[in-house]
Amino acid sequence: MSDASDLTSTERERILAKAALFAPPPATLPDGRRDLVGLSREELEAEMVAIGEKPFRARQLWHWIYHQGETDFARMPTIAKPMQAKLAERFVVGRPEAATVQTSEDTTRKFLFRFRDGQQVETVYIPDLHEDRGAVCISTQVGCTLSCRFCHTGTQKLVRNLGAAEIVGQFMAARDSYGEWPSPKDGTPRLLSNIVVMGMGEPLYNYENTAKALRIIMDNEGIGLSRRRITLSTSGVVPMMDRCGEELNVNLAVSLHAVTDELRDEIVPLNRKYPIAELIAACRRYPGASNARRITFEYVMLRGVNDSEAEARELVRLIKGIPAKVNLIPFNPWPGSPYLTSKPDQVRRFAEIVSGAGYSSPIRRPRGRDILAACGQLKTESERAKRGKADAA
Repeated sequence: MSDASDLTSTERERILAKAALFAPPPATLPDGRRDLVGLSREELEAEMVAIGEKPFRARQLWHWIYHQGETDFARMPTIAKPMQAKLAERFVVGRPEAATVQTSEDTTRKFLFRFRDGQQVETVYIPDLHEDRGAVCISTQVGCTLSCRFCHTGTQKLVRNLGAAEIVGQFMAARDSYGEWPSPKDGTPRLLSNIVVMGMGEPLYNYENTAKALRIIMDNEGIGLSRRRITLSTSGVVPMMDRCGEELNVNLAVSLHAVTDELRDEIVPLNRKYPIAELIAACRRYPGASNARRITFEYVMLRGVNDSEAEARELVRLIKGIPAKVNLIPFNPWPGSPYLTSKPDQVRRFAEIVSGAGYSSPIRRPRGRDILAACGQLKTESERAKRGKADAA
């Protein structure tokens, strides 16, 4: 008989096999050149050896690509001109194309990034209201497979996973937009100081590419973002939560949104596979969780659906003993959504019960609503256009 760890391993293998069905396109351009962004250090070394160069060239390139943010080999002066030409013949340092860039009245900025195969995702920079910094909310899939009923992204079918280059490229292109190269080595604060993996898609259903991108971002000789400044959000892919904790140990956010399986089955369909008890148990196992590194439970407030005082008390009971905070998110409406935003007084009462039990329970201020950049509102313009044509037909 298989034990629980065997079952978990089998489920991980199933998830990874399914991810392969939605694999990103090859990182090779039509002219045969290879994109160096998204390669691991070992892969970059192998590329150098393959063209007859010493492995140390990879370290030079890593510095220019990820510390300096350079995309032109001719502007890498520590590399000799003949070598620059050789690199330019065989490789590129790519970025996703910013098809549109919108800036909200509250200075939130939303990018619609287009990749080489024409697929698009949205990425959002969210400035901190109280400090001169902010977070880049990056996407990991084109579309989404989860179909959470309150989420606009969930109405867009999964097209494919993003590759590591496409994931890390979103952050690099955002840095381009704000002129934030090179990476600071002295602790100097930057506007783009944090990453939240909370954009389009479920990152743990594209674990390999997401993990590879985050390792590149955390590498101390490149972008050098601390794991404490990275938060990965999941709707509760329990077997991959364990692997994420073991291998990456970044901050964890869990999209909970309900305290009973009956309701969560309805609004977060993934719950039918990994019910609340299994999800909370995985949170208790997550390594490094402490008062200094609390797990964040995301809870969107839906009027008359999940916002009662009784549900607030049950939430406190569920997470008892977990170093955690609860982000209360006023529902951000989108065209055709079936829910209403909870009334402010009800949200405050809910928050008082949670905070009274010793858990921080900030009420998140919606950001970028006017450009559909707020939590749960992301959906690519191409999909909106297709929907609009279908509705008009």
